Amino acid sequence: MSIAADAGPLIEDELEVLADLVPLAGQDIIELGCGAAALARKLLTRYPDSRVTGLEVDERQHAKNLAAPQAGLRFVAGGAEAIPFADDSFDLALMLKSLHHVPLPSMSRALAEVARVLRHGGHLYVSEPVYDGALNELIRLYNDEGVVRAAAQAAVDAALLTGNWAPVAERRFEMPVAFEDFADFEQRMMRPTYADHHIDDAKLATVRAAFERQVGAGPAHFTRPMHVRLLRREPA
Repeated sequence: MSIAADAGPLIEDELEVLADLVPLAGQDIIELGCGAAALARKLLTRYPDSRVTGLEVDERQHAKNLAAPQAGLRFVAGGAEAIPFADDSFDLALMLKSLHHVPLPSMSRALAEVARVLRHGGHLYVSEPVYDGALNELIRLYNDEGVVRAAAQAAVDAALLTGNWAPVAERRFEMPVAFEDFADFEQRMMRPTYADHHIDDAKLATVRAAFERQVGAGPAHFTRPMHVRLLRREPA
């Protein structure tokens, strides 16, 4: 069964959105909160003359990244609040579903750090999931991100008032998300390596019941609404 939210065109590969907005050939790129760096790896196969630095704060994920090297891709342990690179080091910064994971008191600091390490005229691509849709209704039963997602958008709004940034573009679209069954959903969404959602038996039963009310016991196909904001680094 499919559950969809009406939030724009369906986009299976977010690299298409990114490539439509900014040049990707021959670029120095930093991804903040890179996770497994899936988009960065794909980007480098299409644009092998670019270079991507993946910054990741989770030690377990960082170790996995180091164990899977790729030409043009380097991984560094660290968070967006204190980027360990000199001023004017990059042409493009990516925050893919990561700004809302920055601690609330540090979001403005993180965006100031991105401004510092970007060259003038460089871009910041912020892609955030929208707090809406059937998948979100399931996730909020054990991990309600309403406050942090709103704070991420407010932090971008505040950053635009600093003079460091100019707004360039916004995009809204949906991305497909599929699960083989509830066990797959539980493993990928409820028990990720980077977070402990404190799932006890009662919470697991509540989420399972809600999942099966929506999609039954078999494969499930959702769409996740996304909101992209592209900013350009302005001269000081």
